[in-house]
Amino acid sequence: MLCMAVGSSVASAQNYPSKPIRLVLPVAPGGGADVIARTVSQKVGVSLGQQFFIDNRGGAGGNIAAEMVAKAAPDGHTLVMVLSSHTINQSLYKKLNYDPIKDFAPISLLATSPFLLVVHPSVPARNVKEFIALSRATKGGLPYASSGSGLLAHLAMELLKSLGQFEATHIPHKGTGPAMMDTVAGHVAANFPTMISGLQNVKAGRLRALAVTSRIRSPLLPDVPTVAEQGFPDYEVNGWYGWLAPAGTPAKIIALLHEETSKAVRMSDVRERLVADGAVPVGSTPEEFARFIQSESIKWAKVVKSSGASVE
Repeated sequence: MLCMAVGSSVASAQNYPSKPIRLVLPVAPGGGADVIARTVSQKVGVSLGQQFFIDNRGGAGGNIAAEMVAKAAPDGHTLVMVLSSHTINQSLYKKLNYDPIKDFAPISLLATSPFLLVVHPSVPARNVKEFIALSRATKGGLPYASSGSGLLAHLAMELLKSLGQFEATHIPHKGTGPAMMDTVAGHVAANFPTMISGLQNVKAGRLRALAVTSRIRSPLLPDVPTVAEQGFPDYEVNGWYGWLAPAGTPAKIIALLHEETSKAVRMSDVRERLVADGAVPVGSTPEEFARFIQSESIKWAKVVKSSGASVE
């Protein structure tokens, strides 16, 4: 029986892919993750000779999509795109119906995307240290918006608070759009939007960018320093996009998917599209992506615990 199972797995890997590949997304159609998934999967589909079809399953912070793929057949024909929430949810939710690490086989980290620390123009702070000083001088700390409790825009500020030893009042919103609207209107002092969602408001003067959250400056805003440059060398926050397969997917299939995915990310037209959307192309190996997921899980577990964030 063991020989038969091994033989079946080898044959499956050799004939892969034998049908269209389903890529489950934890987001609604039209957003940045959706665009990146469609851009990369189209190239990979051409190389493999099979179409990808996108299955948008947003909701529950990505848990619906992840659970679906965790329980799918490990034959490489069902994959999931995961975002930063994948490494946060195990600390944020009291119970998950899947294990974010054990139930998946990493394929590749496709790209990362920094966030911006922005303030309304009426806020006198011109850099991170001035922002912290102003928040310390404000009773309860300056109010800041986020796209929701426990999401990266919230935890980005919580990480800065822990490093800078200051208070700020969290005002959660139901999504990036409402959070941005309240920040632009001046109802809150600050926000941590993604690069792509904050860029136009910064360029139009509706918001002032104090810092970018990546290790290096963004070519889209080269004059805006990083948080790390401004006295917090350990600070780094990036949104990210990666592909996983169900655990048990044959190694040959994972290797092939990684090879074609990495090749697609390096194509000039794909890179141009990613950079235009504020993303940084990566195309890591499965082993590198596995280590990244592990390190991000440990990092955000500490921040979630210290912030007290939770979701039922």
